[in-house]
Amino acid sequence: MTQSKAGDSGQRTAHFALRKKKFYYGVALVFLCSAVTVLATVRLPAVFSNHMILQREAKVSVWGWADAGEAITVEFGSQKKSATADANGKWKLKLDALPASTEPRELTVTGKDSSLKISDVLVGDVWLAGGQSNMGFPLNSAHNAKEELPKAGDPQLHFFRVKNRTAAEPQTDCSANWELSTPDTAKNFSGVAYFFAKEIRRTQNVPVAVLQAPWGGTDIETWISLEGLKQSPALTNPLARWEKALAEYKKIVADSTSLQTYEKELKQWQDEVAPAFNAAMKKYNEDKNAGREVGAKPQPTRPEPSNPDPMGMPSPSRRPSTPTVNFNGMISPLVPYAIRGVIWYQGENNGGRGLEYRDLFPRLIEDWRNHWIKNGGCDFPFLFVQLPCNNGADTNAVAQNGWPWLREAQLLTLQKAPRTGMAITIDVGNPNDVHPADKIDVGQRLALVARKNVYGEKIAGSGPLFKDFKIEGDKIRVSFTETGSGLTPGTQPWLALKVQPFPKDKLIGFFIAGEDKQWFEADATIDGDSVIVSSAHVPKPVAVRYGWANSPRCNLYNKERLPASPFRTDAWAK
Repeated sequence: MTQSKAGDSGQRTAHFALRKKKFYYGVALVFLCSAVTVLATVRLPAVFSNHMILQREAKVSVWGWADAGEAITVEFGSQKKSATADANGKWKLKLDALPASTEPRELTVTGKDSSLKISDVLVGDVWLAGGQSNMGFPLNSAHNAKEELPKAGDPQLHFFRVKNRTAAEPQTDCSANWELSTPDTAKNFSGVAYFFAKEIRRTQNVPVAVLQAPWGGTDIETWISLEGLKQSPALTNPLARWEKALAEYKKIVADSTSLQTYEKELKQWQDEVAPAFNAAMKKYNEDKNAGREVGAKPQPTRPEPSNPDPMGMPSPSRRPSTPTVNFNGMISPLVPYAIRGVIWYQGENNGGRGLEYRDLFPRLIEDWRNHWIKNGGCDFPFLFVQLPCNNGADTNAVAQNGWPWLREAQLLTLQKAPRTGMAITIDVGNPNDVHPADKIDVGQRLALVARKNVYGEKIAGSGPLFKDFKIEGDKIRVSFTETGSGLTPGTQPWLALKVQPFPKDKLIGFFIAGEDKQWFEADATIDGDSVIVSSAHVPKPVAVRYGWANSPRCNLYNKERLPASPFRTDAWAK
């Protein structure tokens, strides 16, 4: 997702203005930090602040900074724990596992000369929400926002929205604050995360927190730590990109002239070009989303300058591409805050590299878990969204590249990586817009996965998943798991503009091929937990594919109205 909405551009501009990163002030900053250390009082990372929610039924790490050797005491409820700041001034301790509690309490941190009090602290479940712009897609842009926002008041649903930041090294703190869910604050929450958290609140009856840390248009490599990329077997392509970026970064640090020039040109561009361009983009997106005719996408009157620093915040309409920089700036500061699990919605930017994603995605999951465990946290479940339809008009052609291969990488990750769960969303995308407006079905399907896999409810948590196949004469029998109370043709719960509903009287989306690898649309009938697939054009079939297109029309569901994941039975290169 290299393109952004006008609103995104404006947000990015604001974030960049706040950054004010100037390497030539480096020495002065060092002295400033030294002065702060001399006068230090107890300090906590931003995630420990008013309205925070602590993870229930788990040992909770609490950490911060003070003078080297300073004794620190943390009190919460009946617990009183102590620690001593190390030579670098960092301290950390653990609270014993706590039961869920809706009672607002204070957490107190006391040093030799100072004391901090954090108010309105609840105990419940904490989820980290990461990924790209579809995870960041705000609730007020969802198709049902007008109905949902007035009902968003919930003092036991809290969000901590991490501001976009890149960094060359892992950071220890971030910029954010806790917000209670109200009709006013919720409009800027992640729509997917909001609907997920709302369902967890409803079904588990505990306070719920979301640590929201996505960034639109980012490759998965930007979210993996350098340590994770280097872990054997090393991921050579991202590491090569990192080494190249590191060399460029060192040049910028040594001579900041080009950075100063860029900042001057960017300010001029923002003053002279951005206002009219952003207004034109806003109008274009409004017309497109409303189904009105639109012409060519607006272009700025002159190109936006590009940041020469590969580690720093990119220019407003662009996104970070350097491996590790988003992990360093946005995820590292949250480690090892106790969480119940992760929800993840990403892959669009890697959509043309599905085969690489087979290695990258499991590596990210392992990397994040390792960082939490290594720093005194705990292992956690990792739930994710399989990409919906997009990237072209509805078609049943069997794709030779693109998103089907990325979806397959996600399905393989589900099968291979422990403690993972996948929400299937193939039916609620938009062939003509990478940002489908239906976020309630995505969030609720993620919640179903959590309710079954994490909370142990005996429910159907997923749509049908491919199990195996068997050739039976001129037909192929395909068997499934997660069939719920039975297989059935189904139809979409939400329709994007110009998308036709699926037929309800027959299965579509199945293709069949013989040894010549020529694919034909197949007849498909349900037989128990299997589907019988055949075609008069393929008397000796060897393989089946289902939903194997960027925007397929495919309608196998279980009776719980959850769609089947796209799959293939072959291992052909195309």
